[in-house]
Amino acid sequence: MAVEMLSYIERESPLHRLSGATKLIIFLFWSTAAMLTYDTRILFVMLIGSLIIFKVSQIQLREIAFVLLFILFFLLLNNVAIYIFSPRQGVEIYGTSHELFHIWGRYNVTWEQIFYQLNVTLKYFVVIPAALLFIVTTHPSEFAASLSRIGVSYKISYAVSLAFRYIPDIQRDYKTISKAQQARGIDLSRNEKFGRRLKNAVAIIMPLIMSSLDRIETISNAMELRGFGKKKRRSWYSEKPFKKADMWAILITVVLFVAAMVITFHDGSRFYNPFK
Repeated sequence: MAVEMLSYIERESPLHRLSGATKLIIFLFWSTAAMLTYDTRILFVMLIGSLIIFKVSQIQLREIAFVLLFILFFLLLNNVAIYIFSPRQGVEIYGTSHELFHIWGRYNVTWEQIFYQLNVTLKYFVVIPAALLFIVTTHPSEFAASLSRIGVSYKISYAVSLAFRYIPDIQRDYKTISKAQQARGIDLSRNEKFGRRLKNAVAIIMPLIMSSLDRIETISNAMELRGFGKKKRRSWYSEKPFKKADMWAILITVVLFVAAMVITFHDGSRFYNPFK
């Protein structure tokens, strides 16, 4: 059976054995470091770290390929938008201008702009794989327990858990409804014109919305009957206790985070400037 998009993928890996709270803390430190720094050297090291962690997780690239392609598409749009609206951002940041060629008006291509947008791209490649790995290696119930452990309200934690559980359910319902409608003669293939395919898609979307509303009502009634929200605190069946591996992973992450921040801000700027 094909793996559902953004659903938990069970493997026997060191990353899966870490508690959800540990992975959440590591991800928060990792993403904060990537967002704060524009030091290309640090971003390259973090990129290598992301690739190593991905290898250790035993997650196959094809299992998250669709999401990665979707994100890469928006990365391309982001880079195009940066250049359209601020073609000299790199020049302003690094204080020099090494022009490669002129296009038109204020639009020219400089090494500074290329270098700046390279750093922006590296940030995506550093954070996105880590975020995807956190999602697909952490069970939704354990994810909720990890949020609760770091102080998030258990109501919010449970809502997040339900959302992640619901994503695979929606995908399965979509496939089921799609096959049922195609069996009734509704063509969604490329043989039909785009406008006709769009109209036929409504025959899937409406039943999908109705089934989703029915599921929401069922879950809400079940939670209410079980007294959800009556107490200020609750226990978690899927919560994992901290082990030595968790403590070492958090310690190493904190040390690397501090080192990255020291290197980034040692000269008073978070931008590494090779043009000086």
